[in-house]
Amino acid sequence: MRQNPTEPQPHDPRLNHTAHGIFHQIFKVIGPGFVTGASDDDPSGIGTYTVAGASFGFATLWTALFTFPLMAAVQFMCAKIGMITGEGLAGVLRRHYRPGILYAAVCLLLVANTINAGADIGAIAAAINLLAPVSPRLLIVPISILIVLVQIWGSYRLIANAFKWLALSLVAYIGSAFFARPNLHEVLGATFVPTFKLEPQFLSVIVAIFGTTISPYLFFWQANQEVEEEIARGKRTLAERKGASTAELRYAAWDVNIGMLFSNIIMYFIILATGATLFRAGKTHIETAADAAQALQPLVGHFATTLLGIGLIGSGMLAVPILTSSSAYAVAETFGWEHGLDMKPRRASRFYILIAVSTLVGMFINFTRVNAITALFWTSVLNGFLAPPLLVLIMIISNNRTIMENHVNGRIANILGWTATVVMFAAAIALVFTWNQ
Repeated sequence: MRQNPTEPQPHDPRLNHTAHGIFHQIFKVIGPGFVTGASDDDPSGIGTYTVAGASFGFATLWTALFTFPLMAAVQFMCAKIGMITGEGLAGVLRRHYRPGILYAAVCLLLVANTINAGADIGAIAAAINLLAPVSPRLLIVPISILIVLVQIWGSYRLIANAFKWLALSLVAYIGSAFFARPNLHEVLGATFVPTFKLEPQFLSVIVAIFGTTISPYLFFWQANQEVEEEIARGKRTLAERKGASTAELRYAAWDVNIGMLFSNIIMYFIILATGATLFRAGKTHIETAADAAQALQPLVGHFATTLLGIGLIGSGMLAVPILTSSSAYAVAETFGWEHGLDMKPRRASRFYILIAVSTLVGMFINFTRVNAITALFWTSVLNGFLAPPLLVLIMIISNNRTIMENHVNGRIANILGWTATVVMFAAAIALVFTWNQ
């Protein structure tokens, strides 16, 4: 049954207005959003922002301010699609659009997610190497198997609750940025006055930043997690999940905005810290995690590698399951298979096999000769090319009244969403054009 869009639902525990209920709900609202935001600052994001700051100093700081409203708008659209339809993005495409569109979208997602997961697994191994003298290559297989086993026989919620606290170590970049004592005038200028260069290296950094902040895997993950939340509240059938109240949509907006704000604050200060340390010291070519850790030395000195290692492990362990699960959700919805991280493996065997295969295929990427930071950066560039076509689909779906009924995008949402789409297309095309010069 569709809920009344104007009245709070009395059975929804999030609408408890007692003092205890308010504090409980603040925690509930920021919980999922924080996990999503932390996973957006995954190792590929950290590597990309480090390369940006080391290569160009403060010149890309403006992208943090610019991308925040765009990514928040897109993620809320994805959340709204899941809430209104009761299905993930692949399920909506399957039900309302031609199979060719669905298969193309899912293929784009699979390619992006598998490569991203592989790069993140390599970063986790490199991070452990910062903490213990063990060759990263020896760690790749055990890490991959551990992630698969925990997803199949454990609980992603348990992973998220544990590793989101490790991801908090990324907040150290804020302190390091201040301790490095950057020139305030330069910082403010770079933040509010965009710098743009029609050069391949600079454009590749811009495409990578867009690709790692407005990421394909988060589109599918956000919609599916809204569906999972509904199922967890007992709404097992599609008919029960369809529709959302104004209050529920408002909570989803807060959830997304808090998560994306956290993500972009960390992004901003990683670029600022690396620009104030590595770029200023002439260390413009980053090859290893140890090189990247030098940006934290103004705050923690010799503990910089330890702190970055903890942050990479935490964010990587959050992100890899999201990457592989979002692929599995999309494929399972495409073919109508049972799926869900809260389901037992025997009920959703093909869903969990997809997770395992995606993780293991990504694992093999690490046995090439590409170093960890380079792999993370070019993974983000790839996402920057694959995200724009998916954004077009999200904009079409979220403006389709047959699907969204009275919850189609408003004017501001459309401006932000189409801006994100056009800008990402333009940056990718400009990069291809300058490469060919």
